Amino acid sequence: MKKPFIGSYSEKDCLFLLKQIEPNFYTVEDKERLIQSGQLHYSQMVSQETKPSTEYEQLFLSLTAQYKQQLANEIMQLAHLISDNIKQPVCLVSLVRAGTPIGVLVNRAINEYSTLESVHYSISIVRDKGIDTNALDYLINDLNIKPESIVFIDGWTAKGVITKELKQAVQAYNKRKKVNVSDDLYVVSDIGGTADYSVTLHDYTIPSALMNSTVSGLISRSVINEQISENDFHGCITYQHLEKYDYSNWFINEVSDCFCEEQYQAPILTSEAQRVQRYQQTQRYIKKLMSDYSVGDINRVKPGIAEATRVMLRRVPDTLLVKDKHNENTAHLMRIADEKGIVVIELPEMPFGACALIKDVS
Repeated sequence: MKKPFIGSYSEKDCLFLLKQIEPNFYTVEDKERLIQSGQLHYSQMVSQETKPSTEYEQLFLSLTAQYKQQLANEIMQLAHLISDNIKQPVCLVSLVRAGTPIGVLVNRAINEYSTLESVHYSISIVRDKGIDTNALDYLINDLNIKPESIVFIDGWTAKGVITKELKQAVQAYNKRKKVNVSDDLYVVSDIGGTADYSVTLHDYTIPSALMNSTVSGLISRSVINEQISENDFHGCITYQHLEKYDYSNWFINEVSDCFCEEQYQAPILTSEAQRVQRYQQTQRYIKKLMSDYSVGDINRVKPGIAEATRVMLRRVPDTLLVKDKHNENTAHLMRIADEKGIVVIELPEMPFGACALIKDVS
């Protein structure tokens, strides 16, 4: 029987619609080789996670201290925007797992500062595979959530792959099920110009992007392998061995303790023209990078500080590109590059703070 499970968050903060599966870990190098050779899809594999180094942990703590007020302000504006648009009890559906801590924060903000009630579930969406339709079925059919109250939320955009995947999957789901779930995506930072609603286009360090499971409820990213049947939720691993290094609730409390009534206001919305301009600028620059660095596969280009961070932590990076080597927003990337011996190139004209190029291992 399918049912939600609680990671390391409290039940009122987040419920995961995922199936816990038995781990079968791949090394980062093997995973990269299998992805690039086309033998396995990235969603079929997961790597073991280890605790961050003391230096990196300190960097996460200092960046949280530095940016928590800014993030709190933006979360409150996003919560106001959602409440204003939905005008009924809200079911936040965050996209595992970068969207999970953002969903927890927005859920707290809506419940505390709006006149609406909010619940929060975190579900899986996978490039090339779509959204977990069993999870949507569960919300609508088992929990009697109104389709119109569902709001998709993530942390940021980059190239727009997940935005596109979400829209295609939700439109197909609505047609098949004859329901009306909105395919709008709400994010904090829309650096790729692809989200429907955001608070900023600015590429800065959202501190939760620095960590893996230890800031996301101790769960892995979602997995779709042979342990997942057609009626199951998408899968995940739980990293219980990292429990004593878990900052998930600490991070949520640090940011939500910065909430105050004055911040609960409508953001200055990005115009359609601004979004289109940003999207075109991002796409043009990605093509330029692919040409300049002889990258044949767009999936090996990861623009934005958050995406670059994930590459440096979870993939096999080849080159780190930064707008400014001395910018505090990319200090953590410079540190990882130094630890791993990755080449760093400064590109002052880059329209985002950082970009990581994944190594060609095929």
